[in-house]
Amino acid sequence: MSRIVIISNRLPVTIKKEHNSLIYYPSAGGLATGLNSLDSSLDKIWIGWPGQEIQEEQEQKAVQEDLKKSGLIPVFLTNEDTELYYEGFSNKVVWPHFHYFTQYTTYRDDYWEAYQRVNRKFADVVIPQLRDDDLVWVHDYQLMLLPAMIRAAFPKISIGFFLHIPFPSYEIFRILPWREAILDGLLGADQIGFHTFNYMRHFLSAAYRISGYEHNFGKLKVGNRLVNVDVFPMGIDYETYAHPKLDDSTITEDVKYIETLAKDRRLIISIDRLDYTKGIPQRVKAFAQFVRNHPEYHRKVSLVMIVVPSRANVDQYKELKQEIDTVAGELNSTYGSFVWTPIKYFYRSLNFRELTTLYRLADVAMITPLRDGMNLVAKEYIASKEDNKQGVLILSEMAGASNELLEAILINPQDMNEIEAALVEALEMPLEEQRTRLESMQEKLKKYDVRHWANTFMNEQRKLMESQLITQTNILNEAEQGKLIAAYKNAKKRLIVLDYDGTLMNFDPDPQAVVPDEALLHILTTLQNTENNKLIVSSGRDRETLQTWLGAIGMDFAAEHGVWMKRGGNWKKPAGITAAWKPQIRTVLENLVERTPGSFIEEKQYSIAWHYRRIDKDLGEKRVREFRDVLRYLTANLDLQVLEGNKVVEIKNAGVNKGKAILNWLNDDEYDFILAIGDDHTDEDTFRAMPETAYTIKVGLAKTDAHYNLLSVEQVREMLEKLIA
Repeated sequence: MSRIVIISNRLPVTIKKEHNSLIYYPSAGGLATGLNSLDSSLDKIWIGWPGQEIQEEQEQKAVQEDLKKSGLIPVFLTNEDTELYYEGFSNKVVWPHFHYFTQYTTYRDDYWEAYQRVNRKFADVVIPQLRDDDLVWVHDYQLMLLPAMIRAAFPKISIGFFLHIPFPSYEIFRILPWREAILDGLLGADQIGFHTFNYMRHFLSAAYRISGYEHNFGKLKVGNRLVNVDVFPMGIDYETYAHPKLDDSTITEDVKYIETLAKDRRLIISIDRLDYTKGIPQRVKAFAQFVRNHPEYHRKVSLVMIVVPSRANVDQYKELKQEIDTVAGELNSTYGSFVWTPIKYFYRSLNFRELTTLYRLADVAMITPLRDGMNLVAKEYIASKEDNKQGVLILSEMAGASNELLEAILINPQDMNEIEAALVEALEMPLEEQRTRLESMQEKLKKYDVRHWANTFMNEQRKLMESQLITQTNILNEAEQGKLIAAYKNAKKRLIVLDYDGTLMNFDPDPQAVVPDEALLHILTTLQNTENNKLIVSSGRDRETLQTWLGAIGMDFAAEHGVWMKRGGNWKKPAGITAAWKPQIRTVLENLVERTPGSFIEEKQYSIAWHYRRIDKDLGEKRVREFRDVLRYLTANLDLQVLEGNKVVEIKNAGVNKGKAILNWLNDDEYDFILAIGDDHTDEDTFRAMPETAYTIKVGLAKTDAHYNLLSVEQVREMLEKLIA
């Protein structure tokens, strides 16, 4: 049976040393809840750091044995590891940078070296545990190098990765000195998940602009694999907050105080971990502006602000706390009285009973991070209103949750006036409108809870694994290549049809730069000079270029997608082909070049092409969309065809294609071995023209009418070398 292997920086339990004993504390976080709800028919193991340096070998063995009973496997890290890898690279490089606080990004080589070293430590623990049919799921920004490390040891295993924080725009991400290594690490996964479409879009942009991987509807071709990049917004354990299981033993003095406070005045709540991404000072300043401008709410409204301690020994966090203390203190000292304090400020965490009581009784939740991957507090607040249907959520549009909670009052967290207006709107919102908004959000949160998130990710990864296996069955593997070579050797008369660009030579931004090398000339010369072989190069290239580069070999050609054919030493073209239409089309393309520096026109005798290999892919595709309809209008009555290829658009005479051209050779003779290889959609006409017994091969993993796939030009050349050996 397949297993799910979960890997995260922390295990769902934390070990602490107390009185020379190891104490295990379970985690009640959303990740643990979601992953524990996965398909019970699958075995699960979870690998991660237990939260404590454990150096003694005997203690390590004891911990391993204890955790093994719960399907947990520890990765032991030293204090130096956690200081440099976790506090260092993860939280002083990745965290600020991915949240757009580049002024806090620390560029230190020792941090990066530790990050690589600890990811390798994880790999060294993970790899011995794995089996080929496992589903591996790696979590979050601390382990972005791990997927590629696992892939190197298990090339065919299914690996998923989920990023729980934002992925920044390309312009931000590209600043990192280690950007390519991070992308290479992530692209070791088969499926990469993000909370929002924007994060997904930013990742795809970086993968293309930095590493050159183009995507097709979120799928990237990386080596011999398809990598699926998609959106999986994380939910919460809805029922836990909608109907919390509580008893009287959990009623503390603080719980009673919250209940009393809520009877005296309306409560606005603000709950965050201490972090510069949360926008706490801006929120307090906006509330101060509200208090200053709306005296009618004095003594009627209080902001209950919970700030959970975090990284208190880091300078940036010390300064942040000092700023929050100052602005909150100034507001209270200016407007507070013996009977009213505008802000009830608590620098500590709450237990579950206190938290849910605050959620349930609060009139307004003000959640205004400057940047947040998701923000589950907003979702917990909405779920807690399941019974009374009263309450309003003010939510930052910079939080990932804003893409789902559209019925909240969405604000720009830097706009004090907008937050002030939102507070007034929230406090004055009619109860019926509150109910309508809450019910709409609650329906979504019930359906798309944390269990749905976890199961959807795993189900998509499982489907992807199955589709990868199907794709692999079409690859021309060694066994099938052996059959092809044997058929070639035993044949009495052979026809071999080869495309050029993308098949025999890799693409280049300059089309004239792909002159055949000596190795290719040797392959083609040998094929041409082998008795009973008919060799044809069928290309979109013009005949002059093909003649110059390959003419000395003596093979036949189909040039310009079949407009020109060289058979028996003579170039011929079909009757009725004309170039009278070209000046009209050229005018359109010249205008396009003027507006798109870096693009260029390639003119052939009976076709004309606009290339955008040298420019930004998105800009090129935008231009294609702009003039596609113009071209179709112009070509409608001219019997022309518009072909969209790999960063090129070509206009040629209709009714002429590679398949029709190849029929001239197929009708000439009887062949007992036929081989056709090509890489783009123009070669599909060739594949369709071939008899069923032909060996047809598509270069790449795109959908094709060919019988087989090879993955690259290099693989094509290797196979042809075997053919002539």
